[in-house]
Amino acid sequence: MTRRATLAGISAGLLLLGCTVGAPTESEPEPRSAPVSGSSADATTTAEAIGLLRAGTAFVDQTSFRSDVDIASQITTLSHSDNVHKRSIGTISTPGGGIEIRMIDDEVYMRIGLPMRGVGDGWMVLDPARVPSDFALSFAPGRNDFGGSGRLIDAIVTARANGPQITGTIDATRVRAGNGISFQPPPGGALPDGARSHAFRATLDTEGRLVSFLMPEASGLPNASLRYSDFGTTVTVARPSGAVPAPDALYPQLGLGGGR
Repeated sequence: MTRRATLAGISAGLLLLGCTVGAPTESEPEPRSAPVSGSSADATTTAEAIGLLRAGTAFVDQTSFRSDVDIASQITTLSHSDNVHKRSIGTISTPGGGIEIRMIDDEVYMRIGLPMRGVGDGWMVLDPARVPSDFALSFAPGRNDFGGSGRLIDAIVTARANGPQITGTIDATRVRAGNGISFQPPPGGALPDGARSHAFRATLDTEGRLVSFLMPEASGLPNASLRYSDFGTTVTVARPSGAVPAPDALYPQLGLGGGR
């Protein structure tokens, strides 16, 4: 994390991982992303690399998997998902506390480990109709991925594949809201210019699956990483006992009220 950047936990609410980035100071020049091999790749080379990345995330709808997200070692998520059998369990950890989420069929359970007005600390049942489609709280094809790799791939500007390694640049300002990595500007501000050409490095395993997507600290943005593993492992999720309907007070505090 740079001195100019402060973590905002979750920009639109506690389900959206994000980082609010402050404006550069006059005494500290704005750093630029380090040159990346393949950053001048032509459109064909970039399209081929993006195609490999998209194919490398097909497992989301085919098998179970684990995803880990880390932003500056301050905000982390750990989830195990099996979209085929409609089972998912995840945790979001921040310096001030955390959130647990369990999904079984069409049911979404949540427990808040943070102080919130009008919200208890026990298990709650969420109303799916009040959760925006931006968030990965649905088993619809391609939707339930706490890692949010699809949004990162959509924001790639240049890319080049060299065996299982794919390097290039990503426009962080184009990463849409949702679970996973998202960089949000401060209120009334904007992300640094360098965020539009931020370096990334991705790795595919021997079966062509995406196993890591890394963005180093640069251009006023903190380091951020996404990793996938444990493919095909059984995901067991128990319905929490004593869960009650989530109170109306929960949704606006999570940034879920009103939809998108």
